[in-house]
Amino acid sequence: MNKSKETLITGFALFSLFFGAGNLILPPFLGFNAGEDWIIVALGFLISGVLLPIMAIFAHARLQGTMFDFAKKVSPVFSVIYCLCVYIISITLPSPRTASVTHEIAIAPFFGTTSWLTSTIYFILVLLFVLNRSKILDILGRILTPLIIGILLLIIGMAVFAPYDSMTGGNYKLPLVSGLIEGYQTFDAIGGVVVGGVLIISLNLKGFGSFKEKKSLITKAGLLAGTGLFLIYTGLILTGALFGNEFSPDATRIEVLTGISNKTLGAIGTSLLSVLVSLACFTTAVGIVTGTADYFKGLFKGSSKVYTITAVIASILGVIMGQFDVHYIIDIALPALMFIYPVTIILILLNIIPERFTSVLVFRAVVFTTLIFSIPDFLTSIGFTKEMNSILELLPLAGYSLAWLLPASIVFVFVNFWSLYLSKVNSI
Repeated sequence: MNKSKETLITGFALFSLFFGAGNLILPPFLGFNAGEDWIIVALGFLISGVLLPIMAIFAHARLQGTMFDFAKKVSPVFSVIYCLCVYIISITLPSPRTASVTHEIAIAPFFGTTSWLTSTIYFILVLLFVLNRSKILDILGRILTPLIIGILLLIIGMAVFAPYDSMTGGNYKLPLVSGLIEGYQTFDAIGGVVVGGVLIISLNLKGFGSFKEKKSLITKAGLLAGTGLFLIYTGLILTGALFGNEFSPDATRIEVLTGISNKTLGAIGTSLLSVLVSLACFTTAVGIVTGTADYFKGLFKGSSKVYTITAVIASILGVIMGQFDVHYIIDIALPALMFIYPVTIILILLNIIPERFTSVLVFRAVVFTTLIFSIPDFLTSIGFTKEMNSILELLPLAGYSLAWLLPASIVFVFVNFWSLYLSKVNSI
């Protein structure tokens, strides 16, 4: 296979691994609430939903290991704990959410079956894909992704060129921050760390080229997937803003998405949306379960039995957690995201910065600082608002849920200058 075709298939596969339940239901709802502020909201969403995950892919291209390599400079023990946290969150929240969304949009309106039946059949199919490990990239890149992109472009194109009323005023006090935080709910920064590992192992199983060739392929595929995500997210947010007057103020995320598909594509819209939701959610679930199984297989010296057992456990958890309402899963995910996301962002950034600025000391100091300053936001998200207000008022950017950003940046600069000073003193 020529390199351009391989890059295209890999880029498409990456897109489908990223594009799941949250990526589909969150952007239109953001646009619906943003109204005239949709561009600012989109900017925030694109930072957390596109820029960060693609930077994670670039970091994987550079490391070409597993997710363990992202945090091993802090310490091997910390890296294992971090990886376990990410994978546990992934298989208990975003993966089951894909089944829940599929049931609510694609199955229940047509068949009226129970969510237990939907989730069971859904995760049996996911398990079959995961166990057929060596063919995942080709199946996703050649077959499923083109269908997903085609339906999305059809909905967005029809929406943009349809007649609509003037946009409403925005409902967000801080549009940029609202977009940024909603982008957290896509899980894509975490997803970038997880599916990047899936990509590396998939290329190795295919026996693809040298380190340099894989780095080039992964980087180009990341850019391709990022471009696709950028265009689709922007289009979906704009679509939500254009149809803002068509829905009641208390419309839910799913009501906005289904309403837009019906208004743009008419009677066939519901059927196409069902196919789109099923495909988008399914590919993401496959990526999450595969990444988790890959990781535990690596922990146990490449044991195929451990890979299978992990995939089965992740699928069973998906069935159980998939019984919850989509909005409930989104709500309970926020505290976990407010704690794990800042550390994930910092690890992504540290792994793409030149190594001369990212010593072991820098990794440890910056990550520890990030963890400490993430605690107030985490505690606020679980209900300790009054107790945390006095602390958050003292922290710059705390009003933007970014209390950790400035301290982490200051520590990064300080430790690098301190290391430079010590090296000069020692050389005298």
